[in-house]
Amino acid sequence: MPIKTALTELLGIRIPVVQGGMMWVGLPKLVASVSNAGGLGILTGLTAGSPENLRQSIREVRRLTDKPFAVNLTFLPSISPPPYEEYAKVVIEEGVKIAETAGGPQAAPIIKLYKQHGVFVIHKCTSIRHAKSAAKLGVDMLSIDGFECAGHPGEDDVGGLVLLALAARELKIPYLASGGIGNGRGLAAAISLGACGVNCGTLFMATEESYIHPNIKNAMVKASERDTTHIFRTLNNTARVFKNKVASEVVGLERRPGGAKFPELAPLVSGARGKTVYEEGDVDAGVWSASPVMGLIDKVVSCEELLKTMEKEAEEILLAGAKTVVRESKL
Repeated sequence: MPIKTALTELLGIRIPVVQGGMMWVGLPKLVASVSNAGGLGILTGLTAGSPENLRQSIREVRRLTDKPFAVNLTFLPSISPPPYEEYAKVVIEEGVKIAETAGGPQAAPIIKLYKQHGVFVIHKCTSIRHAKSAAKLGVDMLSIDGFECAGHPGEDDVGGLVLLALAARELKIPYLASGGIGNGRGLAAAISLGACGVNCGTLFMATEESYIHPNIKNAMVKASERDTTHIFRTLNNTARVFKNKVASEVVGLERRPGGAKFPELAPLVSGARGKTVYEEGDVDAGVWSASPVMGLIDKVVSCEELLKTMEKEAEEILLAGAKTVVRESKL
C-alpha cells in the first residue's frame, strides 16, 4: 500500500524520501541507488569540482538509473565563490528536471534561471521566514531543516517538531521535513506534521552504496545520538558535526576568553581534511557532518533495504494511528 503525497505525485517517485545533497557524499552510485530503490537521489553539484565534471557526473547517474534524480547547489558566502551560473547551466543543458538549492540571497538568480527553463526547484531553509522568501521567488517545494540536522542548522535553534507545525500553518506550497529523520517512524511523524516527505542525509551516509570509507560507516553505527557537537557557534555560522578530536579542539578554541577568529580555525576545518576522513577512514582527520540520527543506525544496509524498511514501517504506523481515532456513536 504505497504512501502517496505531493512529493511522490509531482516528481514521479514511489517512496516519499529524498537523499540529501551532501558534499563529497552525493555521488553517482549513491544517487542512482536511492532513485532505483524508489526515493529521490540528489547529486551534489559542487562535489564535481567544475561544471564540466558535473556534466560527466550527471551522465554517469543516467547510465545507472532511468528514474528521477536531482542536482544540488548550495550557496554559501565566499571570497571567491564557484561559478554557480555555469553549474546551473549544465543542469539545464543536461535536461535534469529537478534541482535542490540551499543558502542565502545568492540562490535567487539561479532559482530564477531554473524556473525560466522549467526545472522543478526544492529549496532548503532553516526558518519559516526564509521559507516564505523562497516561496516568493517561485520555488516549487521547500525543505524545512530543523535544529537536529547535520551541517548548518541556522542560528535560531528551533527543532523540527515546532518548525514543521509552523510550516503547516504558514506555508502555501508543499514542504519536506529535513533533519533528525532516521527511520519509518520519523517519516510517519513528518507526514502527520503536514510534510509531503523527508530529506535524509546522515542516514544515507551509512549505506552500502555510499563512497564513505567503511571505518567511518562503522563509527556511525557504533555512535549514539550524543556523538555530535556544534562548531562555529561564536561565528554565527553554526555547523553540527561528528564529535571527534578536531571538532572538540575547535569548540575549545571558541570557548576560550576572547574566542577565536576564523583564520585560526581554518586549518582545522578545511574541506580537504573532511574529504580525507571519507576517503581514508580516519575519524579524526578532520571535521565531518553527522546528526543525532546516528543513534538510530544499527547496521550498514543497501539503499533498497533501507527505503523498503522505512516505507513498510511508516505505512504500519500511519495505519495504526488512524485506528486510534474512534467515532462516537450517537444514541
